[in-house]
Amino acid sequence: MIALLLITPSFIGSDGVGLFAQMRINMGADSPLRKLQIAEMAVSNLYVDSVDEQKLVEDGIRGMIEKLDPHSSYLTAKEVKAANEPLQGNFEGIGVQFNMVEDTLLVIQTISGGPSEKVGIIAGDRIVSVNDTVIAGVKMAREEIMRRLRGPKGTKVNLGIVRRDIADTLSFVVTRDKIPLKTIDATYMIRPQVGYIRIGSFGATTHDEFCESLKQLKKEGMKSLVLDLQENGGGYLHAAVKVADEFLAAGDLIVYTQGRRTQRAEYNAAGGGLFTEGRVVVLVDSYTASAAEIVSGAIQDHDRGIVVGRRTFGKGLVQRPIDLPDGSMIRLTVAHYYTPSGRCIQKPYEKGNQKDYAEDMLHRLKSGELMSADSVHFADSLKYYTLKKHRVVYGGGGIMPDEFVPLDTLKYTKYHRQLAAKSVLITQNLRYVDEHRHQLQQRYKDFNDFRQHFEVPQSLIDRIKAEGEKQNIKPADDAELQTTLPYLRTQLKALIARDLWTMNEYYTIMNTLSDTVQRALKLLE
Repeated sequence: MIALLLITPSFIGSDGVGLFAQMRINMGADSPLRKLQIAEMAVSNLYVDSVDEQKLVEDGIRGMIEKLDPHSSYLTAKEVKAANEPLQGNFEGIGVQFNMVEDTLLVIQTISGGPSEKVGIIAGDRIVSVNDTVIAGVKMAREEIMRRLRGPKGTKVNLGIVRRDIADTLSFVVTRDKIPLKTIDATYMIRPQVGYIRIGSFGATTHDEFCESLKQLKKEGMKSLVLDLQENGGGYLHAAVKVADEFLAAGDLIVYTQGRRTQRAEYNAAGGGLFTEGRVVVLVDSYTASAAEIVSGAIQDHDRGIVVGRRTFGKGLVQRPIDLPDGSMIRLTVAHYYTPSGRCIQKPYEKGNQKDYAEDMLHRLKSGELMSADSVHFADSLKYYTLKKHRVVYGGGGIMPDEFVPLDTLKYTKYHRQLAAKSVLITQNLRYVDEHRHQLQQRYKDFNDFRQHFEVPQSLIDRIKAEGEKQNIKPADDAELQTTLPYLRTQLKALIARDLWTMNEYYTIMNTLSDTVQRALKLLE
């Protein structure tokens, strides 16, 4: 394909014969690449209508990739940039967390020490214009708004701000800067002597963040750790290896990779980690994947801790990035991941059958696997043993937990799912915090005060019910409403805490409802 991209129209005769002759010289008559080049040049030069040659090539690449495994992919230059930002750990912009409320950008929080905070922008501000272009009330796409706010470090942007209780529109000139993207969602002491860390993804800064979290919790008296990898879709291999290294002894194998054309590569612990003693419980679910499975598998195989939850996703394919001249990229699978005991993390798949692979979670739900560990049956050929205690573990795709926690399908009523899907919950929560932020900050001096004494007002529940009815969302009966309300109130309290403080406070509240977290705490007792 690279040779194809380097051929220019100057080689082409009016009937394409010149190009075909050139290719006969450069490659054998039976070369698949020759066949592909002939087809591409024939379409681009002889087809009855004009064609976009760039798109023609891209479609050809996508066509090849789609017939391979589910994780090989082709990304345009724009998609490459968007995919890399969360893993690289930063982007360049103004430093605010925001959401859209009635076509207006509402600042949820400013990044601590970021450019917006430095000039005086605060939570609750509404950004209505960017460099004299109105962005409020004009139904501008979120992506377009983000494009206008982001820009190279050192460049300036003029923001028009509407602030509650101030009549005039305020003007702020913000100098864009590097904005850190955190990959650790929460760090706090969940019980006396028990720390909790939730890693959202594995990026370039994850290991540094993780070490900071460990040091903080150890200062607060942590003896045991709950490591939450639920819904962690993975990320960088080396980030996973470094995190696992903090738990293991020198020389312990963390993971190895091997492929048809890729020699076996082993990744071992260096030793001297920050938490090589003390109990560890790793939380996983069906969306724990890739790098998160490497950490889970290494801790399980070395009997360093126990894994709690449900069987992980089973993404154990190694992709190698192949950069193309225009900034686009092919991410090509070149090897498999294997846990220290030799288990292949990748679940089975049929090449080219993306639909069946994408519906795997639905298959798990229908088979009963998410509700009962007994629904998962492993062949003897998939039996492996942990390296210290020689406990039985199984391969065949994903990491099977030591302690299974069934999915509670009754926790989320249809009424609640519809309210969440139509953004009724998040929108009404944002409005409530926007209207009452000052009173809440005055009333509750800190999070512990809020956690003990705040109760979600009935007025907020009534607003949610009323907005739901406007969108034809109603509980089937009073029983469904009463089943919904306890979880709904806790969720709203957690969201309000998040908007007043951070994600730490959100998970402190929400984890009280997590069966998996509560099982981990029981085991640590």
